[in-house]
Amino acid sequence: MPIRKAPVLVVEDERFLRVVGVVLDPSTSKERVDAFADFFAHDERDFSGWCRRVRERASALYPAEVRLVETQQHLRSHALAAQALIVESLAVGREELAGAHLVAVQKYGAHARNINLAECEARGIKVLTIRRRANIACAETAFALMLTLAKKLQRVMNRISREQLAVVGYHYKPFDRRHTPNSNWARINGVRMLYEATIGIIGMGEIGREIALRAAAFGMRVLYYQRTRLPEAEERELHAAYTPLPELLGKSDWIVPQLPSSDSTRGFINRERFGQMKRGACLVNVSRAEVVDRAALIEALKSQRLGGFALDPPYEAPGRSDDELLKFDNVVMSPHIAAQPRQNALNDLADMMEWLSKEFAERT
Repeated sequence: MPIRKAPVLVVEDERFLRVVGVVLDPSTSKERVDAFADFFAHDERDFSGWCRRVRERASALYPAEVRLVETQQHLRSHALAAQALIVESLAVGREELAGAHLVAVQKYGAHARNINLAECEARGIKVLTIRRRANIACAETAFALMLTLAKKLQRVMNRISREQLAVVGYHYKPFDRRHTPNSNWARINGVRMLYEATIGIIGMGEIGREIALRAAAFGMRVLYYQRTRLPEAEERELHAAYTPLPELLGKSDWIVPQLPSSDSTRGFINRERFGQMKRGACLVNVSRAEVVDRAALIEALKSQRLGGFALDPPYEAPGRSDDELLKFDNVVMSPHIAAQPRQNALNDLADMMEWLSKEFAERT
């Protein structure tokens, strides 16, 4: 019986995608395996068992040689030896495909904008995508934070007695029930609705799109800005209108910068852009803290130009109990939980490896 040659998978060196090597490549270091076992432990106590189950589901790929690549050049140089590519942001085009004998290209995401679909189709290469649960979770967290600010839950949650409400400035005075209803008997002022409010999303990547879909479901008007406008069909699907950035900032009740962390996005929301915002607008950031200039943010909160601010993850890990932002009663922060639980990533990766394995089994 011939000895099966291990397939070669060229995988973009994104931290979560390193799990592909942990599961499928027996040469992966024990140090890395142990690090991921610890990383997933609070949601998946039996990480070795999880790996074993995924190997069974992806049996056509195990064992594999997994080559992690960091740059476009590395991807090109290793593609010739590969049977499959797995990428998140690296491009797969004519140069990467030239001379390659690939079964499939797997996008770690739902939108394959960085993959030349026509070139892949012409070469008989299957392109696989996945709608990541972690991205959906981030969108859910954005709305949890928005609703918290809108309903002032950070101030009133679990405060239901006269004494508790008085601590945060709400002094109970009964209504004349002979004539009036009794809703909001604590007289909480400034509560907002998301319905009919305008949300401005800066960056329509995977998470930005998930946020747009949910905003439309809430009955919000959705504006968006990014360097490249989406096709009209995608705008209709997302119920989103392309808007120049200054106009978006001036019209939006809720502003969500959904940008990757890079030199070009650091401090993207700065003093000038805070000045362009509609007075009283709320800023919700579930991308990276450094996208918002911290000093300018504090100025905007102190001047009350900003109606509220929500953040996950915070500027430091772990954060500090004396963080100046915590002094504002219209600020909500959480400790980098937006994409949780860990099962989101585990299920995404398991599905991806299984689907790729099925494609490999059918084509080899």
